Amino acid sequence: MPFVQTNGINFYYEERGLNAAPPLLMIMGITAAGSVWEPHAAYFEKHFRCIIGDNRGVGQTDKPEGDYSTAMMADDYAGLLDQLNVENAHVIGCSMGSTIAQQLAIRHPKKVKSLVLMCPWARCDNAAKGIFQHIVNCKAKFSPEEFSLYIQLLIYSKASWDNEKFAAELEEGRKNAHLDPNPQPLHGLKGQAAACINHSVLAELGSVLQPTLVIGGKEDIFTPEWMANEIVATMPNTELFLYEKAGHAFHFENVEDFNSRVTDWFLSH
Repeated sequence: MPFVQTNGINFYYEERGLNAAPPLLMIMGITAAGSVWEPHAAYFEKHFRCIIGDNRGVGQTDKPEGDYSTAMMADDYAGLLDQLNVENAHVIGCSMGSTIAQQLAIRHPKKVKSLVLMCPWARCDNAAKGIFQHIVNCKAKFSPEEFSLYIQLLIYSKASWDNEKFAAELEEGRKNAHLDPNPQPLHGLKGQAAACINHSVLAELGSVLQPTLVIGGKEDIFTPEWMANEIVATMPNTELFLYEKAGHAFHFENVEDFNSRVTDWFLSH
């Protein structure tokens, strides 16, 4: 099985695409294993050597007790790249994955060629801290189907809920939530939530010189537009694209455009 020892944990990863292609490190968000990248990895692998990990606390990677930090999780990925002999990679991070990607660029700048930060934040306000704590509270009390509904309400836009076909797919996802072969334990989610809440790197982002695309949805109620704007105003080599009528899961709401847009951007940077 593709595991490496990195930063004191047993870390699960997969590779897709051609070894000779430019490496693309793909970092998923809170609660989500690397397999959630599937609709994007299936496209990216045609152009890149995709390296996809399960973050600490979820999937097949170790899930230590206690609080995690985005710096700690960035070091997990730095160790993975070292063991794969990848000196420099494009990096894409989604939500919590974007905070890990920020720390990777801050702490290990030579390992990062360019960045795509999806629905990112550089710091939490009190509302964001409350949301992350509420995610933990819901996980502790809800069934898998109930927890799935809460997360869906948090990340999908009104336009998606109003689309009957899309809404039916969301319902099917909820019904199958209990079938996850590697369900995230509560302590794993608590560790990740602590990393999200305590992520605060606004002062350091000015030193990140790699070309960066910040991308998200204008109707994101989880990580609102001000968070993306704050990063763009701070980082010196950054551009912004926000989808209309899209939420935190904008990349699932606009799969084809997102895949081609991000691929073209990475290939030109």
